[in-house]
Amino acid sequence: MADKKKTSSDIELPVVAGGQEILKKALPLPGEYPYTRGIYADMYRGRLWTMRQYAGFGNAEETNRRFKYLMGKGQKALSVAFDLATQIGYDSDHPMAAGEVGRTGVAIDSIEDMETLFDGIPLSEVSTSMTINSTAVILLALYIAVGKKQGVAPEQLTGTVQNDILKEFIARGTYIFPPGPSMKIVTDIFEYAGKHLPKYNCISISGYHIREAGSTAAQEIAFTLANAIAYVKAALGAGLEIDEFAPRLSFFFASHNDLFEEAAKFRAARRMWAKLMKEDFGAKKERSWMLRFHTQTGGSTLTAQQPENNIVRTTIQALAATLGGTQSLHTNSFDEALGLPTEKSAEIALRTQQILAHESGIINSADPLAGSYYVEYLTDELENKAKEIMAEIDKLGGSVSCVDNGFFRDRISDAAYKFQKKVENGETVVIGVNKFKSGSKQTQNVLKVDAGLEKQQIAKLKKLKESRDKKAHETAMAELQKAAEDGDNIVEPVLKAVENYATIGEISDVFRKEWKEYREQI
Repeated sequence: MADKKKTSSDIELPVVAGGQEILKKALPLPGEYPYTRGIYADMYRGRLWTMRQYAGFGNAEETNRRFKYLMGKGQKALSVAFDLATQIGYDSDHPMAAGEVGRTGVAIDSIEDMETLFDGIPLSEVSTSMTINSTAVILLALYIAVGKKQGVAPEQLTGTVQNDILKEFIARGTYIFPPGPSMKIVTDIFEYAGKHLPKYNCISISGYHIREAGSTAAQEIAFTLANAIAYVKAALGAGLEIDEFAPRLSFFFASHNDLFEEAAKFRAARRMWAKLMKEDFGAKKERSWMLRFHTQTGGSTLTAQQPENNIVRTTIQALAATLGGTQSLHTNSFDEALGLPTEKSAEIALRTQQILAHESGIINSADPLAGSYYVEYLTDELENKAKEIMAEIDKLGGSVSCVDNGFFRDRISDAAYKFQKKVENGETVVIGVNKFKSGSKQTQNVLKVDAGLEKQQIAKLKKLKESRDKKAHETAMAELQKAAEDGDNIVEPVLKAVENYATIGEISDVFRKEWKEYREQI
């Protein structure tokens, strides 16, 4: 008798998957509700997924050069990584930013930096995703302002602002304000986007960081959709109509090493969301039912040992994402367990997607895994497990309550600990780490951010603060302060502030004064 095997979500795997009972339910075609098989009838035969490589480091000039390098290699869309100071609302000259400027992403302090970031890149022709949450409203305003300077109206802009603050409380930690005002920022962006950004996604509800923190595949689905429900309820509570904002909701998932579980995960999540929107929330528009998502391959699965092995891991993960029907994809570079990607490793990561798209044959049929006993079994089991977890979250009062009571933190910690123990005892094999280890030490070129860039960024910021129109800046900041005090929608006042050269830190400090900072209860 073969040993029992289970997926990351504790789904028991039979040696041979089921029989006809698994396929008793009719499988709707791709493009048909509930979209298990994909949201478009022809999927990639009609349009390839968007190859959106995540990039950002140093200052705006350096990142602009990397964007142009990737676009010269065939990338059609941009995805911006911001440094830690930008993510948590500090200017580069703040003591809290010392040593962090430009390290984990690009440093953005003002509209001048944003203009430089997109210099020579027409925003009317490129779709841009911005991975930013606590300061999402400020970066969105900066993007709109730069578009205006280029002569691009807000109505023409395409892309996504992540704007998913709940997963920051759950898994990542770059929050600033308490959940209440943080959720208000989210819904303010929803309202503004509904009126002015018809082509722009107002949120990317992220399971990626939840999975990277250690959750299982089923938990990734459950926690992500539970957060999505919380955002929908908050928007409805703010007086928005479901079909006004739901078509502009998007999602962001991780893709890890178990090819079939990951592909099934995307199919299950899509089906669950369609049913939630149509049956529970009563959305009428078909686009409101469609779960559109970006995928990133699993950064936490990459190893510093034998880093070239990561090219194979990333290929498997990218294959799972595309077989699962993703709308856009980032493939991690093989050296990311060691540092920021070099130009060469970034090119290999992009080429991985291009080879899958143009040489593998996977684009020739929509949902080619459909009807597989194994894949349909996994899809059903993941849905069932995710529903059980979501029922527990609902019983505890929903996602915001589960942030406060530590439910998410505890469940992710337990799952991460369980996985790590399996690696340590050899039950889960990681090549190069606990099996087939190399005796010789390998060297690898690693991208290093020039330490001098931080001084340059601070000097540039000082010059901006000295040269801007002081009266116009003070007037805009006073209007922003009043909007925060009165509970008004803050997007327009933030936009006016950035257009008058207010910095990210200054705007965040207005909100810190009004809403205070959040401290996790341990």
